[in-house]
Amino acid sequence: MKVVLASSNPHKVKEINAIVQSLYKNAEIEFILPPEGFDPIEDGETFEANSLIKAKAAWELGKTWTLADDSGLCIDALNGAPGIHSARYADTPQARIDRVLKEMQEKEDRSARFKCCMTLLNPQGEVAFAYTGICEGSIVKSQRGVNGFGYDPIFLLSNSDKTMAELSEDDKNAVSHRFKALKEILNFLYKN
Repeated sequence: MKVVLASSNPHKVKEINAIVQSLYKNAEIEFILPPEGFDPIEDGETFEANSLIKAKAAWELGKTWTLADDSGLCIDALNGAPGIHSARYADTPQARIDRVLKEMQEKEDRSARFKCCMTLLNPQGEVAFAYTGICEGSIVKSQRGVNGFGYDPIFLLSNSDKTMAELSEDDKNAVSHRFKALKEILNFLYKN
């Protein structure tokens, strides 16, 4: 079974397919990029709203099972920022990290979480299932690690001495917010 992943990011498709294979050996579900023309305007005010916008935009192109996610970093001391603006918080990945570290310089409360809201549409374009995965942690004072992407080098996992960027891809995929959400989506697909 092929499911369109509402993303133009091949890295995300690869990561999600790796998670599928780690959960289900010889999985019969494969995620693929949407057809040409996928370029939704993410103007929702929540992760859930943006996930649904992306899902509907990709479904319109293929009219088949479609999964979208919207995810980001939410920092308590910054009133939830960067939140839904995580991917646009600055011009480059490094500039986004630098901005967060600067804004966090004087903050004592460093608690944060990654959130991933997934929305699955059936071939009729209806929401079949939705789930939000959360990965708790905190913001370190200086970046560490070279793996992963985005804010991984400054996100210290709860009950760990490692940032997301210090984990192997397999270890990250076993604890991430995306893993938690995707596991529930896959459980739904395999049961239905």
